[in-house]
Amino acid sequence: MSLTGKHTYFEDFELGQVIRHARGKTMCENDNVGITLQVLNTADAHFDEHAMKDSFGRRLQFGGVTIAMIIGLSMQDTGENALQELGLNKIRLKTSVFHGDTLYAYTEVLSKQEVDSRSGEVTFKHWGTNQKDEIVFEGERRVLIKRKH
Repeated sequence: MSLTGKHTYFEDFELGQVIRHARGKTMCENDNVGITLQVLNTADAHFDEHAMKDSFGRRLQFGGVTIAMIIGLSMQDTGENALQELGLNKIRLKTSVFHGDTLYAYTEVLSKQEVDSRSGEVTFKHWGTNQKDEIVFEGERRVLIKRKH
């Protein structure tokens, strides 16, 4: 497993390489309320503490924010030389995320394909865990990435 590094061109990625991204993110009130309202998701699960008391015990983090946070935490290593995002597939939200949970991101290089002299396509598997090492998100992302030369 490699740690966060500066080598983010197409040639730098190796099939089967696993990256543990350096930063974590503790989910806060603004992550849920601010972003969730911007996309007009007003579900009780995200906003009504009283309604959630008898089910989850507290409000849930919006899944779209969880996905964005895990992908965002990986971008320093997988997106610095991205030319185009080609796809986000096989999305799975595996465990509930709550305010106060801290998320960490990991990436595996699933495939690489040369496209032309300037770029190549890389498929990443991204996943995120919480502070208890429970997987909260899994997904695959296809990216067109710049070559070194």
